[in-house]
Amino acid sequence: MAADSTQFTLDESRIPSAWFNVVPSMPTPPSPPIHPGTREPIGPEMLAPLFPMALIGQEVATDEWIDIPGPVMDIYRMYRPAPLVRARRLEKLLGTPARIYYKYEGVSAAGSHKPNTAIAQAYYNKAEGVKRIATETGAGQWGSAMAMACSFFDLECQVYMVRASYNQKPGRRVMMQTWGARVIASPSEETDAGRSILADSPDSPGSLGIAISEAVEDAAKREDTKYCLGSVLNHVLLHQTVIGLEAKAQMEMAGDFPDIVIGAVGGGSNFAGLVFPFVPHKTKAGKDMRFIAVEPTACPTLTEGSFEYDFGDTAETTPLLEMYTLGHKFIPPAIHAGGLRYHGDAPLLCRLVKDEVIEAVAYPQTKVFETAIQFARSEGIIPAPESAHAIRAAVDEALACKETGDSKAILFGLSGHGLLDLGAYEAYLGGDLMDA
Repeated sequence: MAADSTQFTLDESRIPSAWFNVVPSMPTPPSPPIHPGTREPIGPEMLAPLFPMALIGQEVATDEWIDIPGPVMDIYRMYRPAPLVRARRLEKLLGTPARIYYKYEGVSAAGSHKPNTAIAQAYYNKAEGVKRIATETGAGQWGSAMAMACSFFDLECQVYMVRASYNQKPGRRVMMQTWGARVIASPSEETDAGRSILADSPDSPGSLGIAISEAVEDAAKREDTKYCLGSVLNHVLLHQTVIGLEAKAQMEMAGDFPDIVIGAVGGGSNFAGLVFPFVPHKTKAGKDMRFIAVEPTACPTLTEGSFEYDFGDTAETTPLLEMYTLGHKFIPPAIHAGGLRYHGDAPLLCRLVKDEVIEAVAYPQTKVFETAIQFARSEGIIPAPESAHAIRAAVDEALACKETGDSKAILFGLSGHGLLDLGAYEAYLGGDLMDA
């Protein structure tokens, strides 16, 4: 495809056949999860009640490439490769010399990047004889993807949805139910963790940490059930690298290479999926590149959190992970970017931030929606509130290029569409959307 084209689409044969593991390219090896009691690194036996052994193996893998199973590839072909688009109309609107590209993951049936790992996790669970999946969801994108993946592999699906999003985003709940999932607002009366939270705070808006506690408890108590997580853990980030691997090939089609790569961060899977395949260019080849992780000021984990071992959930049932954290008891405000309301972040991402390979910025939601409207009116796509954080940073970098006259290539991840988030847009357009 010509370099002056707007959209760069790969042939189906160019879908990556292996996931990329960033661990061998990291300046500092990641620290292991540790047992909350002994403070010693955990072994597979502690994770076995929750995850199939294949995923546990990927969690600790040090090989640079992990083959994608054939049945997973077959389903990927339903929506991959995803397009890479040069945002020429946005460039013109901004009057910038920067070249702006976005990798668009909203073309999946679930409307986001989440199926990349949901399909893989459902496959590995089914292969080991699991009958039922318990999981949590923030904004509902992960729950939707997991419900769809479970329907493909004939698995029951139980979703604990953060109450604030359960109320704000009924469309997501209906999607999950349409694919056969049972969806409950979290905190709920169905688990010890949920009942404990409700006893102290009957009107709790919930959080990802609470929903994780409920899903983990559910899985741990049933022999037929395993737990699936939509972000944070190494194997989840691994599966998402199909995004960045495709983007590298598409940037080559465009005759370009990014100077800056940007993604929104809640738990880190979308960001890592786009950025990690580019990391060796900086850490091994010494290329002058910037990687920018964008989060909400209402949940500023990377920009204001502490780098330490902390629980991944509120009820303290998970192993301790070394990460930037606001504390596992932190309850973020009920902002519309529900997928970014997590107290911690992926340990691999956090280590790269700590080593200054990745930088982080934070924005309030009114500035994010201002840019989302700008993007929708120039490029036509109404972005998910989570994705709009990346757009805001991309616009700011493009405007900086306008000031300096630099013609840089900026690549950002558009992780999903916002067609089920129109209530948030209505609030913004009506002047009712406030910063937390």
